[in-house]
Amino acid sequence: MYAFIKRDLVILLSITLAVSCQNQNKKMLRAKAPVAEKSPKELEKHGDIRVDNYYWLNDRENPKVLSYLEEENAYYKKLTAHTKEFEQSLFEEMKSRIKEDDTSVPYKKNGYWYVTRYENGKEYPIYGRKKTNLEADEEIMFNCNEMASGHEYFNLGGLSVSPDNKLAAFGVDTVSRRQYTIRIKDLESEKILDDIIENTTGGAVWANDGKTLFYSKKDPETLRSNKIYKHKVGTPSSLDEVVFHEEDETFSTFVYKTKSKKYIVIGSYSTLTTEYQIIPADDPDSALRMFSPRTRGLEYNISHYGNHFYILTNKDNARNFKLMKTSEDSTLADNWEEFIGHRKDVLLEDIDIFKDYYVLTERENGLNKLRIVRWDSQEEYYLPFDSETYTANVGINPDFDTETLRYSYNSLTTPRSIIDFNLSTRVKEIKKEQEVLGGKFDKANYRSERIWATARDGVKVPISLVYHKDTRINNKTPLLQYAYGSYGATIDPYFSTVRLSLLDRGFVYALTHVRGGQYLGRPWYDDGKLLNKKNTFTDFIDCSKFLISKQYTSSEHLYAMGGSAGGLLMGAIVNMAPELYNGVIAAVPFVDVITTMSDESIPLTTGEYDEWGNPDDKVQYDYMKSYSPYDQVSAQEYPNMLVTTGLHDSQVQYWEPAKWVAKLRQYKTDDHLLFLDTNMDAGHGGASGRFEALKEVAKEYTFLLDLERKIP
Repeated sequence: MYAFIKRDLVILLSITLAVSCQNQNKKMLRAKAPVAEKSPKELEKHGDIRVDNYYWLNDRENPKVLSYLEEENAYYKKLTAHTKEFEQSLFEEMKSRIKEDDTSVPYKKNGYWYVTRYENGKEYPIYGRKKTNLEADEEIMFNCNEMASGHEYFNLGGLSVSPDNKLAAFGVDTVSRRQYTIRIKDLESEKILDDIIENTTGGAVWANDGKTLFYSKKDPETLRSNKIYKHKVGTPSSLDEVVFHEEDETFSTFVYKTKSKKYIVIGSYSTLTTEYQIIPADDPDSALRMFSPRTRGLEYNISHYGNHFYILTNKDNARNFKLMKTSEDSTLADNWEEFIGHRKDVLLEDIDIFKDYYVLTERENGLNKLRIVRWDSQEEYYLPFDSETYTANVGINPDFDTETLRYSYNSLTTPRSIIDFNLSTRVKEIKKEQEVLGGKFDKANYRSERIWATARDGVKVPISLVYHKDTRINNKTPLLQYAYGSYGATIDPYFSTVRLSLLDRGFVYALTHVRGGQYLGRPWYDDGKLLNKKNTFTDFIDCSKFLISKQYTSSEHLYAMGGSAGGLLMGAIVNMAPELYNGVIAAVPFVDVITTMSDESIPLTTGEYDEWGNPDDKVQYDYMKSYSPYDQVSAQEYPNMLVTTGLHDSQVQYWEPAKWVAKLRQYKTDDHLLFLDTNMDAGHGGASGRFEALKEVAKEYTFLLDLERKIP
């Protein structure tokens, strides 16, 4: 490890030590970990009886539950007290790289330029706009710093301006349960109207009359978005009309307006099936018209242009999707005609429509590609990218009649750029490149590469790596391996300023593209879900073994991290191969698979049978149980572990990680660290402020760096 890293660690950590390492370790051994009370509950299905000793933790109103969580927090704080000064300095270091008075690149919509900006020392954004041109006076629409006053958590979402630019609908969540209250602001008088719409997803869509709003409401118990309502500005929400009720508990519903502004679209979706209905945006009181009724396994998304709809779909076994076309008067699936055919090796991810061009987002061999095509077919080309560890995404492009495409680009070593590209002249203009403050960052100091590990079934699994150019790669190199691996979500190689705090201290960061995501196309997802789910876990483990065998690191210096469904991955690997890792961070982990998927009252459960399986099916029940981290805890040694959760989490309920930690304490045969850190004020996404969120990352990185420091 190179000299300045060593010096940095010594300086930062030595000032935190009030006692010698020997005395500190003795003190830590004397600190007793919390022991959760056992209260056996039998859970029976298919004749199989599971005994859950910690089921009682499923009650956030129970003072005993809150007391236990506080005990775990106190234990975590006590045993990490010696790192707190370093943790604070790490936070300050991360914060120092961020441009505090930052401003987004303005975009134009309906005669106004919209911008989001931050002020020095402030946690939350300010949303503003300027009429006609950027030289005009700024009109502050929402100052979230003022709105967040008095709240431990605050999030403004679903900001939507009316067609006449006079009103703005917005959603506010102050609990972190993703249950938003929609309000409406008069942008001319700056007054908040009396309209109050509670328990929504936060977003709302204006009809073209500027008086009618469509929004989705949640079931108060399951939090499934199951109803679309229509609201007339100035009337009580109790009078709102139910436009659509999604009664199938495995589906959720949402609403949006086409870019052409001609249609309000109401969608229904489950993991593998979608359905749409449409209403003319000029006639919001007209009846819904079915676009094409749901067929199990048929997925499609719709875009409108001219007199036609363009349908991105997996119809006719197009696993990687294709683009079809149909008249707006004949929208049933039987009328769809092929526009761009299916390609076995290219995943068609999205389409963005402009007056003279359309832009396709594709993925080939794991790499993003943006394909530009004129509607008259006289021109077609790809934007050039020359790295194997980059991410390119189409940005905000609300203007239909333009030749400018806005997109973003970044890589593991290159900060994010916002780029305007002229589709006709092919000239690009970098509007903004993310600034990394502090005067120390130079992208030339970092290296990235993509390597391929061979999984146990012979499949090649890609790994994206990044590290400082001075880092010596050998079996003593600390390496953090990250993955998600569910829902077909692709985690592309992206730049991170906070990650520099690890890279500059000699860590290698490895983003593992395991099956369950769509990095290598839709088959990559299909091979990592349902009865193939274990491929996600074994891919990660086999990549760990590959990294060790190639001497990128060793088990003594290998760390793993994942969150939510990625936390499930962490739970599985520590049961299956605990010896490979010195430390593991499981953030808001989904670890009690059988119990959660058997409880239809829990948010997300019914809509995810096609992802994990339905426990009512014995084959699926047995398979889920065979990997469920909570059920598979056994008497063995486990790595050092930090488990985090939020008391108000609506996606993965807090009691899953709480029960898991309690059971791990009961069974594990080692004296390695095991911490449960519960944010008593937040939910699935953690803290809401931009700097408060950094404090959580500083905690996680301190955990890793302290473990690495203790290695002789």
